[in-house]
Amino acid sequence: MFVKLQLDARCFIILSSPRTSPITGASVSTNTGVSLSPLEKIETVKKRREQSLLEIPNRRIPKKFNTDHKQTPNKPSFNKNPDREPRSNSRNSTRVENKKSFGVGLEIFDGNGSVDKAHTKCSKKWAYYGGCIPSILEALDTIKDLDEALKPWEDTLSNKERSIILKEQSSWERALEIFEWFKRKGCYELNVIHYNIMLRILGRARNWSHVECLCNEMRIKQILPVNSTYGTLIDVYSKGGLKEEALHWLKKMNDRGMVPDEVTMGIVIQMYKKAGEFQKAEEFFKNWTLGEPIKHEGTSKASAGVQNGVQVSVSLSSYTYNTLIDTYGKAGQLKEASETFAKMLREGIVPTTVTFNTMIHICGNHGQLEEAGSLMQKMEELRCPPDTRTYNILISLHAKHDNISMAASYFKRMKEARLVPDHVSYRTLLYAFSIRHMVSDAEDLVSEMDEKGLEIDEYTQSALTRMYIEAGMLEKSWLWFRRFHLTGNMSSECYSASIDAYGERSHILEAEKVFMSCQEGKMLTVLVFNVMIKAYGLAQKYDKACQLFDSMESHGVLPDRCSYSSIIQILAGADFPDKARHYLKKMQEAGLVSDCISYCAVISSFVKFGKLEKAEGLYNEMIGFDVKPDVIVYGVLINAFADAGSVKEALGYVDAMKRAGLPGNTVIYNSLIKLYTKVGYLKEAEETYQLLQSSDSGPDAYSSNCMIDLYSEQSMVKQAEKIFESLKRKGNTNEFTFAMMLCMYKRLGRFEEATQIAKQMRDLGLLTDLLSYNNVLGLYALDGRFKEAVGTFKEMVEASVPPDDCTFKSLGIVLVKCGISKKAVSKLEATTKNDYQKGLQAWMLALSTVADIDDDYDE
Repeated sequence: MFVKLQLDARCFIILSSPRTSPITGASVSTNTGVSLSPLEKIETVKKRREQSLLEIPNRRIPKKFNTDHKQTPNKPSFNKNPDREPRSNSRNSTRVENKKSFGVGLEIFDGNGSVDKAHTKCSKKWAYYGGCIPSILEALDTIKDLDEALKPWEDTLSNKERSIILKEQSSWERALEIFEWFKRKGCYELNVIHYNIMLRILGRARNWSHVECLCNEMRIKQILPVNSTYGTLIDVYSKGGLKEEALHWLKKMNDRGMVPDEVTMGIVIQMYKKAGEFQKAEEFFKNWTLGEPIKHEGTSKASAGVQNGVQVSVSLSSYTYNTLIDTYGKAGQLKEASETFAKMLREGIVPTTVTFNTMIHICGNHGQLEEAGSLMQKMEELRCPPDTRTYNILISLHAKHDNISMAASYFKRMKEARLVPDHVSYRTLLYAFSIRHMVSDAEDLVSEMDEKGLEIDEYTQSALTRMYIEAGMLEKSWLWFRRFHLTGNMSSECYSASIDAYGERSHILEAEKVFMSCQEGKMLTVLVFNVMIKAYGLAQKYDKACQLFDSMESHGVLPDRCSYSSIIQILAGADFPDKARHYLKKMQEAGLVSDCISYCAVISSFVKFGKLEKAEGLYNEMIGFDVKPDVIVYGVLINAFADAGSVKEALGYVDAMKRAGLPGNTVIYNSLIKLYTKVGYLKEAEETYQLLQSSDSGPDAYSSNCMIDLYSEQSMVKQAEKIFESLKRKGNTNEFTFAMMLCMYKRLGRFEEATQIAKQMRDLGLLTDLLSYNNVLGLYALDGRFKEAVGTFKEMVEASVPPDDCTFKSLGIVLVKCGISKKAVSKLEATTKNDYQKGLQAWMLALSTVADIDDDYDE
């Protein structure tokens, strides 16, 4: 299944090819799998696109930079530091001059005509643009009024400069304000590139109304969308959770006869991958690559993979291959992921660290840890350095496959490679140590984190609290909890996790102390109450559970559906159905009953105590509130009335279940067969048994034994033998199965077959139950096998199986047949009733005499 990867560093000759540039915009998450960053984050691809898109033929030619532009006084700033000192220059005292240095110099004239030189505080993050862009962006960042901020460059802004200005805004409000300013001026050309930038900015902010307005504006102004426009819309709607809207724009692109470029194709694949629709992603990619029509509920157009009816080769970027490999990995298609990786290598595209991280993660998730290790070695051969994420993946995979020593070794190797472990590294390894109760190793890791000043997250806090508890180190667990509690930064979720950890181990006092600590910190929530109620239930502190539940509202916390469900389940399971019903009524009054689960718990509790009237009453109440019973509720009631032999009521619930359109299951079929066996309904039992035979699991030993019993009663030997042989082939026979067959043969006078069954029971070790012993004793007594009868009785006494009246009745038959008077037998029975032990000894003595007589007879 897995394609063996043969990596040869010699095949990567053109390392300077644009296709082989390392892509740094992708990332791998070791918690939930491998995830790749958005396509637009790939700097190498994005910059090439910007260069080609922004340098359009009809761009405005900027005039020579004018050094005499005046600067107006500062207005309220957008700077993050509102308290910064205002500039001292005035509107009429500043002029900007070009300098040959890296900065942009300012000559500031005071009122007396003197000049001071200063430098703008242009952020280094804009320096790579060069020219006037850093000064423009700085002005926009510090001056609110756009007329004032952009006045020095108002007449010289090019298309490209306007694009950069819009793209570099940190807030969508400011970007929109600038965009509207450009439109208001009327002297600027706003082309499709500017609209694309605004669509992305507004889409990322999920401001869908403004996105729609811009799309309508483009339509009205006849600004035709290009490939990247559709890609942008598909991308932002997909990431915003509006998949249908994204598909709508894909359809519109299709309808216009536009073929998605590689970037847009990648966006669509990411959309399908995010939605878990891996098959659609694969289909879309194959159609796009092979040049087949891309179908989407409308006009279908062929992709760029076909020119004049001839299929051409599609050259893909490293990032696209990474996306495809990751998509196949998440779909569990190891073979396809490996083949895509191999194709990438054949085409001479150098895998990036992201590629290797993805492949290592996929291999590891499929148990191919050796292959993951070989990929790690090939990274070194190709001088593709592993990053922290690479090691995090390997630590996680080996911990997941219970190779904790290897996980720890990769953590060590990470540090040896001079890579800094991050929170994921520590958290992954700490959790692996904690669930294995490796206290010393975990503590060493915590000490290391403390030395580095790394914050321990709440997930790790809870994991180590549980580790100490499960390791039986209660005092350390409490000290660990207190360490974080005293900081005052614990969340209610973390308190809940600690309560749950103590509660599951029945350390109720510690759980209560955590609850009180949470109360002191005023962090009580419904979750905290719920886990404490659960803890009381596990500790069988039912009164305390009820008291805590009843006190919730006094603490300003309203019980939720989980609160009611927990207390009801606890009380119903503890055999307090009436108390459980009280809380069920309150739950109904609160409008929190949405299904029949809580009703089922209380009905089952009533049934357990044989209170069928109350169970039926609760069922009728449920129907009255329009709560739909499920098959489990019907199963409980059918089985209850089947046990009681109430045919009419049981069948009434069967009919109700059918009217509700609910299919039967094996539990219900078994209950019905039990009922039909009790009342002797052979035909109905056979029909139900056929349903069991057609089910996935098939009939079990219980239902089969019932059918053997029914056939035995009707002297239907062949049918009974057929089921018996079937059970033996499947290995599903039990003591009761053999006992039923023995009884049938005995009743029909077929003592030879009955004796063979008795022998098989003894050989298989299935002679353990009183009923079985009595059946065998009865057979031997009737068939005149007195020696076997006496031996079976002695075996029964030695096995500490107490005889009953049926046992002594069979033994009496043996004694009478051996010449002992009925009067003597009656005396033995009377002695046993008065003094069991003395009577038992008397029976043993009498039977020993019979055994001796039988031995003499044999000789």
